[in-house]
Amino acid sequence: MAGWRGSRLGGGGGDGSPTANGVSSSRTVRLGKVQPQAPGHRMVFCNDRDANTLAHFKENSVSTTKYDVFTFLPKGLFEQFRRVANLYFLMISILSCTPVSPVSPITNVLPLTLVLLVSLVKEAWEDWKRFQNDMAINNSSTEVLQDQKWASIPWKKLQVGDIVKVKQDGFFPADLLFLASTNPDGVCYIETANLDGETNLKIRKALEKTWDYVTPEKVAEFRGEVQCEQPNNSLYTFTGNLILDKQTLPLSPNQLLLRGCNLRNTEYIVGTVIFTGHETKVMMNSMKIPSKRSTLEKKLDKLILTLFSVLFCMCLLGAIGSGVFINQKYYYLRFDSSEKQFDPGNKFVMIKFIQSTQFINNDLHMYHAESNTPALARTSNLNEELGQVEYIFSDKTGTLTRNLMEFFKCSIAGEVYGSGVSEIELGTAQRTGVKIGVERPSNSAREKGFNFEDARLMRGAWKNEPNPESCKEFFRCLAICHTVLPEGDESPEKIRYQAASPDEAALVTAAKNFGFFFFKRSPTTIYVRESHVEKMGKVQDVSYEILNVLEFNSTRKRQSVICRYSDGRLVLYCKGADTVIYERLAIGDNDLKKTTREHLEQFGAAGLRTLCLAYRDLVSDVYESWNEKYIQAKSALRDREKKLDEVAEQIERELVLIGCTAIEDKLQEGVPDCIETLSRAGIKIWVLTGDKLETAINIAYACKLMNNSMKQFIISSETDAIREIEDLGDQVELARVMKDTVKNDLRRYHEEAQQYLCTAPGSKLALVIDGKCLMYALDPSLRVMLLNLSLNCSAVVCCRVSPLQKAQVTSLVKKGAKKITLSIGDGANDVSMIQAAHVGVGISGQEGMQAVMASDFAIAQFRFLTELLLVHGRWSYLRICKVVTYFFYKNLMFTFTQFWFTFRTGFSGQRFYDDWFQSLYNVIFTALPVIILGLFDKDVNYSLSKKYPELYKEGIRNTFFKWRVVATWAFFAIYQSLVFYYFVVASSDRAMNSSGKMFGLWDVSTMAFTCVVVTVNLRLLMMCNTITRWHHISVGGSILSWFIFVFIYSGVVLPKAQENIFFVIYVLMSTIYFYLTLILVPIAALFCDFVYMGTQRWFFPYDYQIVQEIHSNESDSSRMGLLEIGNDNLTQDEARSYAMMQLPGQKSKHTGFAFDSPGYESFFASQAGVFVPQKAWDVARRASMKSRPKATRNN
Repeated sequence: MAGWRGSRLGGGGGDGSPTANGVSSSRTVRLGKVQPQAPGHRMVFCNDRDANTLAHFKENSVSTTKYDVFTFLPKGLFEQFRRVANLYFLMISILSCTPVSPVSPITNVLPLTLVLLVSLVKEAWEDWKRFQNDMAINNSSTEVLQDQKWASIPWKKLQVGDIVKVKQDGFFPADLLFLASTNPDGVCYIETANLDGETNLKIRKALEKTWDYVTPEKVAEFRGEVQCEQPNNSLYTFTGNLILDKQTLPLSPNQLLLRGCNLRNTEYIVGTVIFTGHETKVMMNSMKIPSKRSTLEKKLDKLILTLFSVLFCMCLLGAIGSGVFINQKYYYLRFDSSEKQFDPGNKFVMIKFIQSTQFINNDLHMYHAESNTPALARTSNLNEELGQVEYIFSDKTGTLTRNLMEFFKCSIAGEVYGSGVSEIELGTAQRTGVKIGVERPSNSAREKGFNFEDARLMRGAWKNEPNPESCKEFFRCLAICHTVLPEGDESPEKIRYQAASPDEAALVTAAKNFGFFFFKRSPTTIYVRESHVEKMGKVQDVSYEILNVLEFNSTRKRQSVICRYSDGRLVLYCKGADTVIYERLAIGDNDLKKTTREHLEQFGAAGLRTLCLAYRDLVSDVYESWNEKYIQAKSALRDREKKLDEVAEQIERELVLIGCTAIEDKLQEGVPDCIETLSRAGIKIWVLTGDKLETAINIAYACKLMNNSMKQFIISSETDAIREIEDLGDQVELARVMKDTVKNDLRRYHEEAQQYLCTAPGSKLALVIDGKCLMYALDPSLRVMLLNLSLNCSAVVCCRVSPLQKAQVTSLVKKGAKKITLSIGDGANDVSMIQAAHVGVGISGQEGMQAVMASDFAIAQFRFLTELLLVHGRWSYLRICKVVTYFFYKNLMFTFTQFWFTFRTGFSGQRFYDDWFQSLYNVIFTALPVIILGLFDKDVNYSLSKKYPELYKEGIRNTFFKWRVVATWAFFAIYQSLVFYYFVVASSDRAMNSSGKMFGLWDVSTMAFTCVVVTVNLRLLMMCNTITRWHHISVGGSILSWFIFVFIYSGVVLPKAQENIFFVIYVLMSTIYFYLTLILVPIAALFCDFVYMGTQRWFFPYDYQIVQEIHSNESDSSRMGLLEIGNDNLTQDEARSYAMMQLPGQKSKHTGFAFDSPGYESFFASQAGVFVPQKAWDVARRASMKSRPKATRNN
């Protein structure tokens, strides 16, 4: 620990030290949002350390540790005592050190010390590992220019302004300004997987003025000044200027190489350091996932406070009694030894241990073989929250769908091409009863990303169409208007496309299949191999000079490329959303616009993703004039993005419509069945998507989220009245009308919903709202109306929504309705939604790993939500509820046993039990059975949990942890304490030992404690749904541990303060009284529990008890399978087969109520060539293989 650094990563931001102009760095607020920046800019002097020293830039070393040598103890203790349980434990320990305490301080202080020590050691170990990781990174070497040669130094010694050389596959040690590379035209390729999870390569281009600075001799001459923005966490923006030779050159994100990225397909690059250490963008994005506590854990705090209130009342009563019966000077809260048994510290340790046991990670039902991805529980303290989820907020693309885009149909010059039938069309036809005559053609050899069938466009046949020129413009637009990078051999069969999105790759792949093969690009040129253009069969390589690229963003919703043909023709190609393209079309050709819009609606109804394509021929003078404005906008230091958008508006107008594309994104396997099952479980599902209204509705039908039996409410901005006002361009009037429209719709639909639900009970409602209307519906004056309407609906679809709106909708239900929410998504745009919900689930999909990195749980497919919620979530909720209520019961019962003794002693404060009895009661004598209960208890098996999803509703209603349940346990705890105390005391009044002496206090208390230990362990067996050998071992072992302890403790001569127990157990066990009491008292204590449980099961059964009775006669030949695979030399199938063969032969035994323990599913048996009836209740862990792969079965 001595080496721990004082600096740390506080939420991802800097440590607040002065920057170049004396203003502290801004802290990370939220990933992907630009932080408030300090005024002004920073000035970096390249290749001049002395000049930069005056600016006091941060060093390049980083620290991600939570503590240092000085803050570890105070900060660590503060974190521990933030918990109510530990704070209460501390108070009891302090009171036990006072002179009036009847118990020894060590029996309180020692357990607290152990709990704190274990927690602090764990924190220290985790922080030490972080420190070692930081040191490894900080000491990595990089090459820096020193004295006209490259010298190797550690990363931590880098300074702002240094000139750095990074070789192929190396990582960038800081945020660098890209100066030159070994590739021609100053280009390099980078991989940003560590930044955003995306593995596709991205291109970066140096300024032409700096291309020559490659050799150390030439770089030594470089003297430039960089004026740029202050450090911030926006990964995709950068504004600055390079002043070189009295020339000001604008800088953009294309010249910025971020720390954490690595260099690909480039021998080496040269760059100058701009941001270092905690001011790099990746470090400012290293925000912590919000700390989440489960609802049950919060209620547990309230239970502890309730227990404290009970204890306070007991102490108050004891103090009053002591003052009245003993001495008036004791009129204060003189407490007795009963206060110690409210031991929440031990309870929390047990719960954390149970939660940390990750059955979820090892469930092969949630293992996705195609991607080799298991489920992952990233946060263990939310397992039980999975059993109470009532609302699921889901992204569509990549979550409900596969995010594997395929070019499917298109419309060119008013003519539709493509004969396929989409999955959504098949689903729509199925629900409407319409038969589709055209079957989807099979094309097993088709290329990934291209699923198009229409002979009219293939192999040059488009030249025979009535609109060949439009077809040619369409294909060229696909081949030219993009930012895709080609990789590999320049042949159609072997080339690979690295695209920013699957859509772009699908469009370029389509152009290749149509005969316009994009095979090479440089920063200024795109090369396309065109077939059949001049004449059939002729192939020629054509180069297009790329003059400007107007990039796509969420505001523009379009992308444009200005290119020059070899014959001098200037063309702007544009592709984007239909709404933005239609606004910029030239006047005229209304028939084509109308026809194409009809095709767009047709494609949208089929669930396809659409883009409009358009072009504009430019005049040279007009372009040159516009380009000057564009260069000025690129050079602006402030509001550069806004100015670039404004300039782009001037050129992206008077467009000529070519047509539109339709891309299919198929539903994931099992999504409809999963959603139907979750709906039966009482879970309401909301889909939040950026797609058009029609597309969203049809996908909702296809995945069984909506059906014809639902009454639908649609709130849309696509109305004639709103369109008329939009055409006038009056934004103020538009906002007023839209708000009034949304308000009226919400009020009207809410009234209709109330009437409909009253007249048709049990019916279901669905709400569909688009992003524009949602913006007004989320206004503080309307959000309550939106919430009330939404809560009446079984399904809600929000379309055309932004990432911020996704998070706002999630927070609305979470905070407004006080319901347990779960968000699931797969992309960076879902992060805010995932973090806003109680439980966040990330899908390991095609859009990188940001969603997974921000989530609490990660799965590979949406359909795995069934297992995650209905099986593991419900089991975890049931187990934790039982563990908590059982802890409450056994401690309350033990405490009241001592409390009754205070009345017999006249409130003198005399203790009833020995100190060590009390200390070890929770730690040893009753600990192990609770752990077994929390780990393995299951009310119904795996398959029945999925077969009867309605069982999940018990968790939504919080059936097993209501105050009524707690009060019931409290009643039986008090009843049993009375039985223990008065039965044992009364029976001992006339009892004598073998020498004829009456039993004393310690004989009676030892007898009572023995009955308590036996009874609470037997009571645990009564509440178990499944009893296995582990239950027998734990209960028997706990009772046996008591007898072993008391035999040793009673047989050893102890100091005077503890000599009372000497030889007590030997005296007791020599009498018949001991054995009669040990049998009869637990029976009397548990008799009422037995009657209550029987009555409840017969007359007021829980849902799971009904299911148990239904399947009570089914035989269970399954076996407990805990599987782990540790041999990397085996294939997945061999590993599973071997793991199945290693399953232990223990069969579950039943309590008489048809409870099952889990076993391996028939799939694993079939892998081993063993036939068994198909069962699906396996929760298997893969067990480590140290021996031969081929092993015999152990019976």
